[in-house]
Amino acid sequence: RLLPLVYEELRLLAAQRLSREVPGQTLQATALVHEAYLRLVGGPPQSWDSKGHFFEAAAEAMRRILVENARRKRSEKRGGSLQRVGLDSCEIS
Repeated sequence: RLLPLVYEELRLLAAQRLSREVPGQTLQATALVHEAYLRLVGGPPQSWDSKGHFFEAAAEAMRRILVENARRKRSEKRGGSLQRVGLDSCEIS
């Protein structure tokens, strides 16, 4: 019941967060809102002191999602699960 009441404000918050990201970000505001919302309400029951407290928690969840996404992309860009091999152990043909 909470999501319809705060959805537009969360979407604006997500759009603001994404506007500060580097170009080429593949995550969209809608997806960021949904992921943050799932993190907020998907775990143990939460109680927020106020509307502001809820939005602070949502902003923090969005920030963490963006950081995790950036780390994941960076690891893929740098080889992901590939293993480094020293030049000494390679044969030149």
